Amino acid sequence: MTLKSTLLAGAALALLAGAAPAADLTLVEVITSPERTEVLQGLVSAWEQETGNTVEIVSLPWGQAFETLATMVAGGDIPDVVEMPERWMAQYSAAGQLTDLGPYVEKWENGATLTEQTVRMGSMTAAGKLEMIPYGFYLRAMFYNKDLLQQAGVAEPPKTMEEFVAAANAVSQIEGKSGYCLRGGPGGTNGWMMFAAAMNDNPEFFDENGQSTINQPGAVQGLQMLIDLYTSGAAPRDSINWGFNEIVAGFYSGTCAFLDQDPDALIGIADQMDPDTFAVMPMPVGPGGRAFPTIGYAGWSIFNTTESPDEAWSLVAHLSSPESNSTWAKRVGVIPIHQGADQDPYFHTPQFAGWFEELNNPDTYIPLSMPSYLEGFGYFADQLSIETAQQALLGQITAQEMADQWAEYLTAEYTKYKDAGGN
Repeated sequence: MTLKSTLLAGAALALLAGAAPAADLTLVEVITSPERTEVLQGLVSAWEQETGNTVEIVSLPWGQAFETLATMVAGGDIPDVVEMPERWMAQYSAAGQLTDLGPYVEKWENGATLTEQTVRMGSMTAAGKLEMIPYGFYLRAMFYNKDLLQQAGVAEPPKTMEEFVAAANAVSQIEGKSGYCLRGGPGGTNGWMMFAAAMNDNPEFFDENGQSTINQPGAVQGLQMLIDLYTSGAAPRDSINWGFNEIVAGFYSGTCAFLDQDPDALIGIADQMDPDTFAVMPMPVGPGGRAFPTIGYAGWSIFNTTESPDEAWSLVAHLSSPESNSTWAKRVGVIPIHQGADQDPYFHTPQFAGWFEELNNPDTYIPLSMPSYLEGFGYFADQLSIETAQQALLGQITAQEMADQWAEYLTAEYTKYKDAGGN
């Protein structure tokens, strides 16, 4: 028998036996922490054992993740599956690099139980295609330290922005304590946007003429409020560089009394604090009687350069199943994506009270969705806004100058989006 016939016979036997070569996939994790990586590895390992495929998980430090992933993709080192924050999706979608997951979901046994919000937000691209399966939602609410408020003579948790500033300044009079855990470093954009929207009483990023609203007088007042909290000493000096881990540690260590964060912060805080010493309240309302807590999300996307599209989808489907998503949501701290998940007793606890009060009062607490459909929003959120906000905190530029820079950039991006046929 010749070598060629031997190879053909071996291939035929493999086909008759139903054997198929195992796929080797790469999954890039970008919102990285030891806890999240451990959970992800557990879910992925179960899929590997079930399918016989293998997955290399590449975990990028969050502070450099945006630039690192962009460099990887530009250099041709493109993963099969990526953990995709919503504000990055437009960049890769506009470049035509993501797989349309709609046809897969139509045939998926769990596709029908995805919530409407999940499908809508996974389709926030210029083409309106489902290019991400969100794995959960982050909604901001305000943690507060009961003991520090009592020490500062604050009788009850603040309900308005004015009361919040007064309470933060009162706590700051206690030696060694600060009122507010400011997120001045990576991931800090949401805080600036919430304060601006609340004081401007407007959740719209653009007016009817396509102009950014971020430099309107009310919005600038909200930006100035954060700057004043920092310069007055109501936020720790080094919080100008704080990211997620630092603000969470600042709260559970008792360094500061207030922290606006998503449910993911609850995991670390609950491990470090007595549940009787802290609680979660809705975001304080602005002068219009409304608050606009940001709602963010991330999920799983597949690059269309993958050589194993069906296996990549199988992995995403496994990670997105009701069982896997429930595990992920509880361990990572997000609101789940499947219908009926809110009936889980895990989410009916006092620790979730602030978030559910926001969800149950939609006229007062209106979720603020970032304009992640803009191709350049990832750069704005992860670089431009952070750098200029730090300049403003240091007094190098004014709140108005910062707002004008932001408005110029966002308006230009919105114009590009509309010119490309965006709705």
